Amino acid sequence: MAKLPGALALPRMLRHFATTGEGLPEDGAVEVDAPDDALRAVFSAARSGTWEPAATLLAETRSAGDWYRRGLSSAGLAELALHHHGWLDDWNRARPGDPDLALVLAELEIDRAWQIRTAARARHVSQEQFHAFRTLLNDATPVLRTAADLNPGDPVPWRILISHAMGLGAPREVFDEYLARGRDCDPHDLGLHTRAVQYLAQKWYGSHAEMFDFAESAAAASPEGSLLRGLPLQAVTEYALEHEAGIGRGSVTWSRIEAHVEAGLELSAAYGPGDRQAAGFRNHLALALIRCERHHEALEVFRLIGTDARTFPWAYLGDAREVFLLLRKGVRVHVSRSTPYFGGSIPNPVAETPSGTLAPGTTVSATVPTAMALAVVRAPMREVREAVLITGTTMRLAPAPRGSTLVETAPSADPPARRKGMRRTLLGEGELPRLARAFSRGETWPVLVVAKEGADYTLRLYRDGRELTAHAWWTDPAEMPTQEEAAKRAAALAACYSVVDHRPLTAALRGTGAPLRHVGETFTLLGLPPLPAGFGDRPEPLADMRGAQVVARRSLFGAIKETLASDDSAQRGGELPPLS
Repeated sequence: MAKLPGALALPRMLRHFATTGEGLPEDGAVEVDAPDDALRAVFSAARSGTWEPAATLLAETRSAGDWYRRGLSSAGLAELALHHHGWLDDWNRARPGDPDLALVLAELEIDRAWQIRTAARARHVSQEQFHAFRTLLNDATPVLRTAADLNPGDPVPWRILISHAMGLGAPREVFDEYLARGRDCDPHDLGLHTRAVQYLAQKWYGSHAEMFDFAESAAAASPEGSLLRGLPLQAVTEYALEHEAGIGRGSVTWSRIEAHVEAGLELSAAYGPGDRQAAGFRNHLALALIRCERHHEALEVFRLIGTDARTFPWAYLGDAREVFLLLRKGVRVHVSRSTPYFGGSIPNPVAETPSGTLAPGTTVSATVPTAMALAVVRAPMREVREAVLITGTTMRLAPAPRGSTLVETAPSADPPARRKGMRRTLLGEGELPRLARAFSRGETWPVLVVAKEGADYTLRLYRDGRELTAHAWWTDPAEMPTQEEAAKRAAALAACYSVVDHRPLTAALRGTGAPLRHVGETFTLLGLPPLPAGFGDRPEPLADMRGAQVVARRSLFGAIKETLASDDSAQRGGELPPLS
């Protein structure tokens, strides 16, 4: 029986993808801003028209001075009241002067205004929307003041008033007053300081420097292990939206960013896995680690987060749950790629700074791979471009007939520092087959990868991250596959490309003596475009093709940002995140 090359017979590097999922909940179990059991029961009662459980819960938080839980509960109830308000009307009729009711009504006024304005960037908001937004906020002033008057010693109303000031563009002294009044109630309240970081962000009324100074000062003044110690991670999130990671990029020093990430890891270690309160800063920590390309540590933080995704930071990039799952999956892909076949953790062969340049004193022995491989994707180039972004590899795409796209790795298009730092492929497996497995995952279209290995040619078929079949053409006739082997592989190819009769394919797969010709025959029988001129004789044959485009290598965070950038309405700016 003919044998395929060793690389085909051995498990692929991405067999580790399944292992990276250990300790992670299934996608379907992940919930954004999930309430605890008690609050979930309150929400359920309110939906059915019963307000008393909500009143009881908020009264308990007020008596206990549990401002963190009080802020979460009031914000959640106000959001619920946007769509189910009968219970709130009944509560208002029964207890018109209830301080807990006043808090929910104040939250609701802010939510109603933002529902009209939307969370889109300012350039996408009409003048009519802005006018209605500001009118509602102005009209809400007495309601918010009443909430503050009825809740002395409670910082939550002052957090709501800062949101009000942000929306109206109130003078700086107004913000300073609200912050001071809130700190008088509780100098370490997380919700209050989270909203203050938003106000001081450059996209609102401050600057990167002022935002970081405030977050660092508040964290340093808080007790050991306090949730407020994670506040600088929210500043890192705000900064990351505008600046890629790296030394010399942006106004904030890279060492400052790294220090906050290290402090966040230390803070996370003080809380148990799945801790609901820690999930607030851990979601920001996961994004910061991704931004720093520390994917192994990011994966561990995702395990600690469990099912408890939060609206922010993920909503900055689009739908919060979708982005959370996409980035979590991307981290798993990166970790899988850096794990050798026989387990363990592979060290980076090159000491590389976050800016993409080699560290001083680094010696490099790796060389740019010159494997000749080409992928044919049965999908338009726009879709393929979006799919390959997550690989973090520089690739070249070219349009092909019959709605297909040709893909190759393009190391020559990388900057010199990147090319010098490229790793050797492991155990002979070419880069493109491994990448095809990654970028086909989650897609419906097939990817066929043909590669020249010495004088022989191999063919691998992928769909949704799985290798469906593999075949090799040898120059030696003695290596011809059996009729049964060839028929099985031909049937798999035929089924994927809707070929009715697989017998001609079987004959092509059993061809010997002229591998490249048999590859061409197979492409023709599958209805695929012909191989580009020069394939098999030189690397990167797509470089000369008309319409070819390069998708540059980038960080996972940068790739996700570009992937989602096509939906500009999802690129949010000036948002008011809920209490983390």
